[in-house]
Amino acid sequence: MEDLEGYIILTLVICLVSTVLARAILAKARTKARLPPSPPSLPIIGHLHLVGSIPHQSFQKLSNKYGPLIHISLGYVPCVVVSSLEMANEFLKTNESSFLDRPQFINIMNLSYPSADFTFALYGPYWKFMKKISMTQLLGGQTMDQLLPIRHEELKGFMNLMLRKADRKEAIEVDVELAKLMNNVISRMTMSQKCSDDDNEAEEIRKLVRETTEIAGRFNLSEYIWFCKNFDFQGLEKRCKEIHDRFDAMMEKIIKEHQEARKEEKGRSEKVKDLLDILLDIQECENSEIKLKKDHIKAFIMDMFVAGTDTTAKAIEWALAELINHPNIMNKAREEIYNAVGKTRLVEESDIANLHYLQAIMKETLRLHPTGPMILRESSKKCTTSGYEIPERTRLFVNTWAIGRDPKYWEDPLEFKPERFLGEEGGGKTVLDVRGQHFQLLPFGSGKRLCPGTSLSMQVIQTTLASMIQCFEWKVDGRNGTTLDMEEAPGLTLQRAHPLVSVPVARLCPMPL
Repeated sequence: MEDLEGYIILTLVICLVSTVLARAILAKARTKARLPPSPPSLPIIGHLHLVGSIPHQSFQKLSNKYGPLIHISLGYVPCVVVSSLEMANEFLKTNESSFLDRPQFINIMNLSYPSADFTFALYGPYWKFMKKISMTQLLGGQTMDQLLPIRHEELKGFMNLMLRKADRKEAIEVDVELAKLMNNVISRMTMSQKCSDDDNEAEEIRKLVRETTEIAGRFNLSEYIWFCKNFDFQGLEKRCKEIHDRFDAMMEKIIKEHQEARKEEKGRSEKVKDLLDILLDIQECENSEIKLKKDHIKAFIMDMFVAGTDTTAKAIEWALAELINHPNIMNKAREEIYNAVGKTRLVEESDIANLHYLQAIMKETLRLHPTGPMILRESSKKCTTSGYEIPERTRLFVNTWAIGRDPKYWEDPLEFKPERFLGEEGGGKTVLDVRGQHFQLLPFGSGKRLCPGTSLSMQVIQTTLASMIQCFEWKVDGRNGTTLDMEEAPGLTLQRAHPLVSVPVARLCPMPL
């Protein structure tokens, strides 16, 4: 017992001495390197006590007090937070070459395939290869055109489901139903396998995506407190690995079935290839720049499900909530759809180019409610920007949520005004793009790390929202004239604190399905 007490006392003394030394070293380093402004910190935890459960909101408050570029320490992890258009331009354009890596978060590395994951891969030959084949083959225009019938068919199925709900006057949890739709779209595009073909497997896929998104955004003590890094106090490592193993077993089964089907189809007339077919073709290619392994294929498909399901569903949910709160905007959007498309057929992806007000609605939604509220990068080397020195392996948080609400760039920034994105005083084509060229609006990132699925995502989001506006009214019980609560909740993506529950009411008879 005495030995144990002595050990505890010795450990505490070592921690205290280490903290004092670390602070002294840091203070000395600050005199040498001119770091950006920083709030007062505490021993061991640094500035963790200043970051609440919704980090982008906490960072906005800190930036309002200390400026658009601040330096903070999350435990022992050095970070910089950027909250202005000008600073975002400095880090993501002028000094982009120093910030092309993504942080290697412990939770995400345990969930995915650390040496094979594309989304969080360090910038280098493998990442460049995957970006190239993503843009030219996997998510390129030709492949997406070939897979268009799948997306249209799934959207019609979703609208038929909404019609049945409307007939029964049954309320739906909007993001849950949208997530099922996106799961079906992604599953069929990636693996030619509809989620609802097998109820057990469908539910497992949906459950895995939900659990992955939820746990990936959880705070992990081991990530930030140096003497905890080898311990799993919260049980997150164990849970992440359990989710990973379930996903891995499912993907092993699907890939094996796909390979067997490819052998049987060899020599027959060529069918439309899904993304898994394309990945297997690249794996089998003798002249490929990089030899893909099975883990690379699994990691890409995991990225497709995680990045494409929750973010897309949430973007549409936020947009619909804003339209319910602003019926005049909903009516104006519906009138545009009826004028451009009519009432006898369902909106298609090819119609979106002519629906300028609808495009403005989605841009305004992504300005106020970016599904990824911060861009995350990490410095691969020491650099100097705006007169400050940024050390190597400093994490960068670009607070796109805060930039989108800054009165310096937006008039009435908290108001939902799609007209701000229309040229010629409310008419004509939309202005400002979401593809990383305008730094006051960065919902998909910017530069080389821009999301490769941006075009696909926008087409799916806008077509789905347009169809929901075209065919239905959306009633929310118990509102009594009050507006919907737009409060946010913690999460890897921008979550609603109160999920949108609504009753679809059919507008058209017959329905154009």
